[in-house]
Amino acid sequence: MSKSIYCIGKSKEEQVAMTVCEKNSKTAAKRVNIVSIKMVREGSILYDVRKIGSPSDAVDLGRRFLEEADREQLIVCCLDTKNQPLSLNVASVGSLNSSIVHPREVFKIAVLSNAASIIVFHNHPSGDTAPSAEDINVTNRLKEAGKLIGIELIDHIIIGSEGKYCSLKEKGIL
Repeated sequence: MSKSIYCIGKSKEEQVAMTVCEKNSKTAAKRVNIVSIKMVREGSILYDVRKIGSPSDAVDLGRRFLEEADREQLIVCCLDTKNQPLSLNVASVGSLNSSIVHPREVFKIAVLSNAASIIVFHNHPSGDTAPSAEDINVTNRLKEAGKLIGIELIDHIIIGSEGKYCSLKEKGIL
């Protein structure tokens, strides 16, 4: 059985409609959406450190968003090839002591930002910056996913209270 493709014209007022059907088929055709993806800037901040050269440089950026949060959140900071911040995105908002993190959500903004690398921040509302077994597991998953798509995970930083933080890179976990 041969397949036929029919394409209805495209103009500014019309949408593209395609139908792929087998000859003499009695099943209804499946409509497939044609989409475009756009990143929308919701705002901006002034950041006095142009280049992130160490975890202490990065912590100030993450702390602005996470220090007072009452639930666990994970923020992705996308960096260019010179380790300059390009964009920030909240990839996950969890509960008081947990957050579901999937590499797909973390790297979505990195791909859209054309990032060379990322730094991931998350908070522990309890104030304790010790990484949990799940924090280490998520870090390893993100590291492997980043290798696959060519976007390096530079660090995973846990923000606590009273200016405390834990860099998984400094601890040798990453």
